[in-house]
Amino acid sequence: MGDAVESAGWSDVEPDAARRLLEGAVEAFAERGYHATTTRDIAGRAGMSPAALYIHYKTKEELLYRISRYGHERAHEILARASAADGPPAERLRQAVHTFSRWHAEHHTTARVVQYEISSLSPEHYEEVLDLRRSIDRLLRGIIEDGVAAGDFSVDDVPGTALAVLSLCVDVARWFNVNGPRTPDEVGALYADLVRRMVGA
Repeated sequence: MGDAVESAGWSDVEPDAARRLLEGAVEAFAERGYHATTTRDIAGRAGMSPAALYIHYKTKEELLYRISRYGHERAHEILARASAADGPPAERLRQAVHTFSRWHAEHHTTARVVQYEISSLSPEHYEEVLDLRRSIDRLLRGIIEDGVAAGDFSVDDVPGTALAVLSLCVDVARWFNVNGPRTPDEVGALYADLVRRMVGA
């Protein structure tokens, strides 16, 4: 179900039926969009009856929330590791961009749902995920600010540059194709080099 690499993201979800429903929801939301997807679609992909879904999840929106929170927590971990790493800002930025864009390629189906279906969350869940997004933005801005302070980067607009970098990495989920010319790691290396030039490193 879905990309083999992506399935590993739900390995800690128990029981097996709950995990299969999450994987089915990722596939359905990515293919049809949240609003066009029915609980029957999701349950069918998981090999279950629609009624079985409600044993594990109260609503279709809860499935989207679980997927969205998972993706944003992974993104936060990636940026937090890079932010706290030893080394000069240029190396920390390279690590952040390489890993962040590679994740969006490796998990492009999940990432597409995480990034492009966020507006379908309930107001409460939307605010919770938005807090994670703000924290992710602060982590990246912090790396860029460190580079500017050290004289390593030439950036006039740090918030705007951080937004551009995040947008560049996130968009990988929209176009990445496993049969395309680049591997996820090659995408990460390319984007890290492009961002290095953006900040004048």
